[in-house]
Amino acid sequence: EMDGMLVYSSTQHPSEMQQVVAHMLDWPAHNVVCECRRMGGGFGGKESQSALFACVAALAAQRLRRPVKLRADRDDDFLITGKRHDAVYEYEAGFDDQGRLLGVRVEIALRAGYSADLSGAVATRAVCHFDNAYYLPDVDIVALCCKTNTQSNTAFRGFGGPQGALVMEVLLDGIARELRRDPLDVRLANYYGVGERDTTPYGQRVEDNIIAPLTDALLDSSDYRARRAALAEFNAKSPVLKRGLAFSPVKFGISFNVPFLNQAGALVHVYKDGSVLVNHGGTEMGQGLNTKVAQVVANQFGLPLSRVRVTATDTSKIANTSATAASTGSDLNG
Repeated sequence: EMDGMLVYSSTQHPSEMQQVVAHMLDWPAHNVVCECRRMGGGFGGKESQSALFACVAALAAQRLRRPVKLRADRDDDFLITGKRHDAVYEYEAGFDDQGRLLGVRVEIALRAGYSADLSGAVATRAVCHFDNAYYLPDVDIVALCCKTNTQSNTAFRGFGGPQGALVMEVLLDGIARELRRDPLDVRLANYYGVGERDTTPYGQRVEDNIIAPLTDALLDSSDYRARRAALAEFNAKSPVLKRGLAFSPVKFGISFNVPFLNQAGALVHVYKDGSVLVNHGGTEMGQGLNTKVAQVVANQFGLPLSRVRVTATDTSKIANTSATAASTGSDLNG
């Protein structure tokens, strides 16, 4: 009616689906409503690439003037939709006798696929996670988005963070082998400090740093040193079978790299019988977001959980939302 389009999409980003469908049809955004009750999983793959299917269904519905449902065959889905950006690395490092890094240079080449999609933002996060949990006094980091004749890779759990942190962990293992030291000792030598050696390559101070006491507690509870010694003894006597034990930290900032995306909205209706209906900007994909939001609302109102209902994400209720991603869903929408 009146050039309106209602899109039910399995998407992590209903506002983006609204925007792309409106753009495709050359309509203003207020003509399009996107609704998502839940997904069967997301992990980033439904942040932007749900647009392919939403647009095809919407175009057919607009031309045929009738409802259209599109569900891709699983084989076609695998062929069409992108995955995590695989990466090729070139790196070099300078270090002292304790394995402490003095300077590092790395080039991260990411397979973007045939279109830009979210590759630029993925590359940015890879750059920002190369340091992982370690202080780098002198560093040169380059990330490249490489256009290839394959499907367009996209958001995927960690969003470039794993690609950045992984190469640092491999590099430190290489230093440990070169110096014939326990890789853990090389990692400890490079940890961010408290009050010193605490600034990232991108100029942010590492606050609330508990990596050293956390490591001590884990090493004690796991009996790491004794187990490493026992493994070394076993490996010396075993010509074929070898055993290993590893310890790796991770530093991960829960947020979007683009600051304005770190916002959310909710619409809370309180009815005369004391029941509460909530719409919010996040999407449920099995991570329990709707349950957590309902718990927040029930707690704030002092109500039992049964008195709170969370309905489907709907762009006509909550406008201009961020994607449910970057581990922010509960924090921002709650």
